Amino acid sequence: MSYDPYNNPSSRVGYQGAVIDAGLQSYMRGVYHTMGIGLVLTGLSAFAVANIPALFHLIFGTPFAYVAMFAPLAFLWFGFTPARMARMPSQKLATMFSLFSVLMGLSLASIFIVYSGASIARVFFITAATFAATSLYGYTTKRDLAGAGSFLFMGLIGIVIASIVNVFMHSAMVQFVVSILGVVIFTGLTAWETQNLKATYRAGADEANAKMALIGALNLYLNFINLFMILLQFSGNRR
Repeated sequence: MSYDPYNNPSSRVGYQGAVIDAGLQSYMRGVYHTMGIGLVLTGLSAFAVANIPALFHLIFGTPFAYVAMFAPLAFLWFGFTPARMARMPSQKLATMFSLFSVLMGLSLASIFIVYSGASIARVFFITAATFAATSLYGYTTKRDLAGAGSFLFMGLIGIVIASIVNVFMHSAMVQFVVSILGVVIFTGLTAWETQNLKATYRAGADEANAKMALIGALNLYLNFINLFMILLQFSGNRR
């Protein structure tokens, strides 16, 4: 009587687990790859605008500056609504994410004028290291972060409101507190989003996984950008 390991129930469970684990790793690599492409597009478009005087003047020397500043927000509010994303095929969602990344770069181009290049590079690497550490924690921890996610979203609403109010108050203390809380909230959201992506992975569901990966990449991208901007304002060297 021959022994077939794939007919053994315990062997089948182990084999299926290995397949799912390999699929999950490939899926997460896809998320980070898409997020990385978004960051590259943002960085290149911001750098190009900052270093082409005619283009910089066209965007920030005319009323078009308001379009550039608020276009990413409008994109988020009207283009990336849950209902719209649920109806979109993954290919169209990927195209929209790329376009959004370029628009974000246009709106952030002024940081190359306000802060030194060395300062921007330093803060970028600090942000990348912080993001990588918290995302790794979210991927490996056995602790359920679902409750923390709800708390962090409430905190996010709080700092958005405080930031808007501080536009009129011009309080350095409020800005300092918002910056500290922002670092905590966006690092926490990074860990939560990573765990959530891992938990909602569907083995074999190609289209569903493609869309989830794109939405997850968008959320992680936004966490990275917000964390970068807070750290830059907090510790960047102005020209």
